[in-house]
Amino acid sequence: MLKTLFELFITFFKIGAVTFGGGYAMLPFLERELVQKKNWSTSEDLLDYYAISQVTPGVIAVNVSTFVGYKKAGVVGGIFATLGMVTPSLIIISIIAVFIQNFEHIVWVQKALAGINVAVAALLTYAVVNFAKKTVKKWWHVIFYLASFCLMYFLKVNTVIIVVSAAVLGVLIVWLSGGFKKVEMVDAKKEDEK
Repeated sequence: MLKTLFELFITFFKIGAVTFGGGYAMLPFLERELVQKKNWSTSEDLLDYYAISQVTPGVIAVNVSTFVGYKKAGVVGGIFATLGMVTPSLIIISIIAVFIQNFEHIVWVQKALAGINVAVAALLTYAVVNFAKKTVKKWWHVIFYLASFCLMYFLKVNTVIIVVSAAVLGVLIVWLSGGFKKVEMVDAKKEDEK
Protein backbone atom coordinates (compact mmCIF):
# COMPACT_ATOMS: atom_id res chain seq x y z
CA MET A 1 0.00 0.00 0.00
CA LEU A 2 2.81 2.41 0.88
CA LYS A 3 4.42 1.78 -2.51
CA THR A 4 1.14 2.61 -4.27
CA LEU A 5 0.75 5.85 -2.28
CA PHE A 6 4.34 6.87 -3.06
CA GLU A 7 3.80 6.08 -6.75
CA LEU A 8 0.60 8.18 -6.78
CA PHE A 9 2.39 11.11 -5.16
CA ILE A 10 5.43 10.94 -7.48
CA THR A 11 3.34 10.50 -10.66
CA PHE A 12 1.14 13.49 -9.91
CA PHE A 13 4.12 15.50 -8.65
CA LYS A 14 5.78 15.01 -12.06
CA ILE A 15 2.60 15.99 -13.89
CA GLY A 16 2.11 19.05 -11.71
CA ALA A 17 5.74 20.11 -12.11
CA VAL A 18 5.92 20.07 -15.90
CA THR A 19 2.52 21.29 -17.04
CA PHE A 20 1.39 24.86 -17.33
CA GLY A 21 -1.96 26.38 -18.16
CA GLY A 22 -4.37 24.60 -15.86
CA GLY A 23 -6.52 21.51 -16.18
CA TYR A 24 -7.16 21.54 -19.91
CA ALA A 25 -3.49 21.92 -20.75
CA MET A 26 -2.77 18.94 -18.48
CA LEU A 27 -5.10 16.60 -20.36
CA PRO A 28 -2.47 15.32 -22.82
CA PHE A 29 -0.01 14.70 -19.96
CA LEU A 30 -2.63 13.02 -17.79
CA GLU A 31 -3.73 10.81 -20.66
CA ARG A 32 -0.17 9.75 -21.47
CA GLU A 33 0.77 9.05 -17.84
CA LEU A 34 -2.47 7.62 -16.46
CA VAL A 35 -3.93 5.83 -19.47
CA GLN A 36 -1.00 4.85 -21.65
CA LYS A 37 1.90 4.39 -19.22
CA LYS A 38 0.37 3.44 -15.86
CA ASN A 39 -2.94 1.99 -17.07
CA TRP A 40 -4.63 3.45 -13.98
CA SER A 41 -7.56 4.76 -15.98
CA THR A 42 -9.24 4.47 -19.35
CA SER A 43 -9.63 7.41 -21.71
CA GLU A 44 -13.37 7.29 -21.10
CA ASP A 45 -12.92 7.40 -17.31
CA LEU A 46 -10.49 10.29 -17.63
CA LEU A 47 -13.02 12.22 -19.72
CA ASP A 48 -15.67 11.45 -17.11
CA TYR A 49 -13.37 12.78 -14.37
CA TYR A 50 -12.90 15.97 -16.39
CA ALA A 51 -16.65 16.34 -16.84
CA ILE A 52 -17.30 15.83 -13.12
CA SER A 53 -14.48 18.24 -12.29
CA GLN A 54 -16.26 20.91 -14.32
CA VAL A 55 -19.22 20.94 -11.96
CA THR A 56 -17.39 20.41 -8.67
CA PRO A 57 -15.60 23.15 -6.77
CA GLY A 58 -11.86 23.43 -7.20
CA VAL A 59 -9.20 23.21 -9.85
CA ILE A 60 -9.86 20.66 -12.61
CA ALA A 61 -6.44 19.00 -12.50
CA VAL A 62 -6.54 18.70 -8.72
CA ASN A 63 -10.02 17.18 -8.82
CA VAL A 64 -8.92 14.68 -11.47
CA SER A 65 -5.90 13.69 -9.39
CA THR A 66 -8.18 13.18 -6.39
CA PHE A 67 -10.57 10.97 -8.39
CA VAL A 68 -7.75 8.85 -9.82
CA GLY A 69 -6.03 8.53 -6.44
CA TYR A 70 -9.31 7.53 -4.81
CA LYS A 71 -9.97 4.92 -7.50
CA LYS A 72 -6.47 3.50 -7.07
CA ALA A 73 -6.15 3.51 -3.26
CA GLY A 74 -9.25 4.89 -1.58
CA VAL A 75 -9.39 8.07 0.49
CA VAL A 76 -5.69 7.97 1.39
CA GLY A 77 -4.83 7.51 -2.30
CA GLY A 78 -6.93 10.56 -3.15
CA ILE A 79 -5.05 12.60 -0.55
CA PHE A 80 -1.61 11.49 -1.77
CA ALA A 81 -2.47 12.08 -5.43
CA THR A 82 -3.85 15.54 -4.61
CA LEU A 83 -0.77 16.44 -2.57
CA GLY A 84 1.42 15.27 -5.43
CA MET A 85 -0.44 17.50 -7.87
CA VAL A 86 -0.38 20.67 -5.76
CA THR A 87 3.10 20.45 -4.20
CA PRO A 88 5.04 21.56 -7.32
CA SER A 89 2.80 24.60 -7.70
CA LEU A 90 3.28 25.57 -4.08
CA ILE A 91 7.06 25.32 -4.43
CA ILE A 92 7.20 27.18 -7.77
CA ILE A 93 4.82 29.94 -6.69
CA SER A 94 6.72 30.46 -3.45
CA ILE A 95 9.99 30.87 -5.35
CA ILE A 96 8.43 33.16 -7.95
CA ALA A 97 6.82 35.31 -5.25
CA VAL A 98 10.23 36.00 -3.75
CA PHE A 99 11.78 37.09 -7.04
CA ILE A 100 8.94 38.39 -9.24
CA GLN A 101 9.19 42.02 -8.21
CA ASN A 102 12.86 42.04 -9.15
CA PHE A 103 12.38 40.52 -12.61
CA GLU A 104 8.95 41.42 -13.97
CA HIS A 105 10.21 44.57 -15.71
CA ILE A 106 12.98 42.73 -17.61
CA VAL A 107 12.13 42.41 -21.31
CA TRP A 108 13.38 38.85 -21.76
CA VAL A 109 11.26 37.67 -18.81
CA GLN A 110 8.19 39.25 -20.42
CA LYS A 111 9.03 37.57 -23.75
CA ALA A 112 9.58 34.21 -22.04
CA LEU A 113 6.15 34.46 -20.42
CA ALA A 114 4.61 35.38 -23.78
CA GLY A 115 6.25 32.28 -25.30
CA ILE A 116 4.87 30.10 -22.52
CA ASN A 117 1.39 31.51 -23.21
CA VAL A 118 1.65 30.50 -26.88
CA ALA A 119 2.79 27.00 -25.94
CA VAL A 120 -0.11 26.68 -23.49
CA ALA A 121 -2.53 27.78 -26.24
CA ALA A 122 -1.17 24.96 -28.43
CA LEU A 123 -1.60 22.45 -25.59
CA LEU A 124 -5.17 23.61 -25.06
CA THR A 125 -5.94 23.28 -28.77
CA TYR A 126 -4.51 19.75 -28.76
CA ALA A 127 -6.60 18.85 -25.70
CA VAL A 128 -9.80 20.25 -27.23
CA VAL A 129 -9.30 18.36 -30.52
CA ASN A 130 -8.61 15.07 -28.68
CA PHE A 131 -11.53 15.68 -26.34
CA ALA A 132 -13.85 16.31 -29.28
CA LYS A 133 -12.68 13.19 -31.16
CA LYS A 134 -13.47 11.00 -28.17
CA THR A 135 -16.76 12.54 -27.08
CA VAL A 136 -18.54 13.97 -30.13
CA LYS A 137 -19.86 10.78 -31.74
CA LYS A 138 -23.60 11.21 -32.36
CA TRP A 139 -25.69 13.88 -34.08
CA TRP A 140 -26.92 15.29 -30.77
CA HIS A 141 -23.33 15.47 -29.46
CA VAL A 142 -22.51 17.77 -32.40
CA ILE A 143 -25.49 19.97 -31.58
CA PHE A 144 -24.49 20.15 -27.89
CA TYR A 145 -20.90 20.93 -28.87
CA LEU A 146 -21.82 23.76 -31.23
CA ALA A 147 -24.56 25.16 -28.99
CA SER A 148 -22.28 25.14 -25.94
CA PHE A 149 -19.50 26.87 -27.83
CA CYS A 150 -21.84 29.54 -29.21
CA LEU A 151 -23.48 30.15 -25.83
CA MET A 152 -20.10 30.58 -24.11
CA TYR A 153 -18.26 32.46 -26.83
CA PHE A 154 -20.92 34.76 -28.23
CA LEU A 155 -23.49 35.12 -25.45
CA LYS A 156 -21.12 34.74 -22.45
CA VAL A 157 -23.45 32.28 -20.69
CA ASN A 158 -22.06 30.93 -17.43
CA THR A 159 -20.37 27.54 -17.92
CA VAL A 160 -22.15 26.01 -14.92
CA ILE A 161 -25.51 26.68 -16.59
CA ILE A 162 -24.26 25.10 -19.82
CA VAL A 163 -22.83 21.99 -18.14
CA VAL A 164 -25.91 21.39 -15.97
CA SER A 165 -28.24 21.98 -18.94
CA ALA A 166 -26.23 19.59 -21.12
CA ALA A 167 -26.32 16.94 -18.38
CA VAL A 168 -30.09 17.23 -18.00
CA LEU A 169 -30.68 17.21 -21.77
CA GLY A 170 -28.30 14.27 -22.20
CA VAL A 171 -30.19 12.21 -19.61
CA LEU A 172 -33.50 13.13 -21.24
CA ILE A 173 -32.31 12.15 -24.72
CA VAL A 174 -30.92 8.81 -23.53
CA TRP A 175 -34.09 8.13 -21.52
CA LEU A 176 -36.40 8.99 -24.43
CA SER A 177 -34.38 6.85 -26.84
CA GLY A 178 -34.52 3.83 -24.49
CA GLY A 179 -30.81 3.93 -23.74
CA PHE A 180 -31.26 3.09 -20.06
CA LYS A 181 -33.08 -0.13 -20.93
CA LYS A 182 -30.12 -1.15 -23.12
CA VAL A 183 -27.72 -0.55 -20.22
CA GLU A 184 -29.94 -2.61 -17.90
CA MET A 185 -29.98 -5.48 -20.43
CA VAL A 186 -26.19 -5.39 -20.79
CA ASP A 187 -25.77 -5.38 -17.00
CA ALA A 188 -28.20 -8.27 -16.65
CA LYS A 189 -26.33 -10.21 -19.33
CA LYS A 190 -23.01 -9.64 -17.52
CA GLU A 191 -24.59 -10.91 -14.27
CA ASP A 192 -25.86 -14.02 -16.04
CA GLU A 193 -22.37 -14.74 -17.40
CA LYS A 194 -20.94 -14.69 -13.88
